[in-house]
Amino acid sequence: MLRNLLLMFAGAVSCVVALELVLRVMPISTYSDTGYYIDPLIITYRPHHRFRSSWGWDLHDAVNHEVNNLGFLSARDFVPDRQALAVIGDSFVDASMLPDTDRIGTQLQRLVAQRAVYAMGGPGSSLLDYAERLRYAAEHLQVEDFVVIVERGDIKQAYCGSGNIHGPCLERASGQPTTQLRPPPSAAQRYLRHSALLQYLLGHLRFDPAQRFGRFLASLSARQPGHTGVSQEYSKAELEHVLDRFFARIERYRHGRLVMVFDCDRNALERGVAARDAARADAMAFARAHGAVVIDTEPTFRDDLAATGRYLEVSPLDGHWNRAATALVARDIAAVFATPALHTP
Repeated sequence: MLRNLLLMFAGAVSCVVALELVLRVMPISTYSDTGYYIDPLIITYRPHHRFRSSWGWDLHDAVNHEVNNLGFLSARDFVPDRQALAVIGDSFVDASMLPDTDRIGTQLQRLVAQRAVYAMGGPGSSLLDYAERLRYAAEHLQVEDFVVIVERGDIKQAYCGSGNIHGPCLERASGQPTTQLRPPPSAAQRYLRHSALLQYLLGHLRFDPAQRFGRFLASLSARQPGHTGVSQEYSKAELEHVLDRFFARIERYRHGRLVMVFDCDRNALERGVAARDAARADAMAFARAHGAVVIDTEPTFRDDLAATGRYLEVSPLDGHWNRAATALVARDIAAVFATPALHTP
């Protein structure tokens, strides 16, 4: 009996080792190595780190990445330059699912060739995190003109516990500002993240046993009598509270133009349905009232869909902007900076 158990265990270990070796010669995503490398409130990749990304079970769209001197995905290093233009956002700016030539920073760079474009993307972040990157660019890089890419969840996700926080956030109950830093990985976690098999299971197949078990326990709890759950709806006052905090944080760093690009409900546009998002309209009005130049992507994307019929997403499973969408957004941003500023804050 013991011999059979040992043989079974040895066979299982051999299978795991064989899978690890096979996957290591395939374009599996590798460890991206993120942390608070340049600032206590800003998560970036490790400066000058190299890693690879690919997507799905079939490892499509494999891209090799080289991180710049400050830990951002960019072909250029960021150095102090008052004429530079900083583009700030989450994975829509980082865009590791696209080759460098297709990302918003590179597309914009081709249109404003006389100025350096600093693409400062941070996957899994939200609006208050963008304020810290803007502050860093102003203090350390002397940047005066900024473009903030606001995807549809950025404002709501600024509340603590959203899972999209790099540093500053607002308490959900009180609205008070606080800080929610991500803990550093343990030595065991750092070691395991170099496993191709685990990268494939967790990153490509999205199979996380611990997460699934947690959801199972949560579903059991939700079935208990009297359980009401937590509302994910946010009032206009709560949204404006986030925006007010954002503008208050960046006020002292606004010496040039602030352009805010608001993504829209592209799925509704592609279905030919009128997009109704009162919160988004309120956010754009609030931004305009605070002196930002607002770019509403909805008219641009709607016109392009009507003219070409092409989708604007990377894939049916990835809702990030594809090359066509980033080109459209870059064109609209470049048009703003092609005209003289009416005033500065």
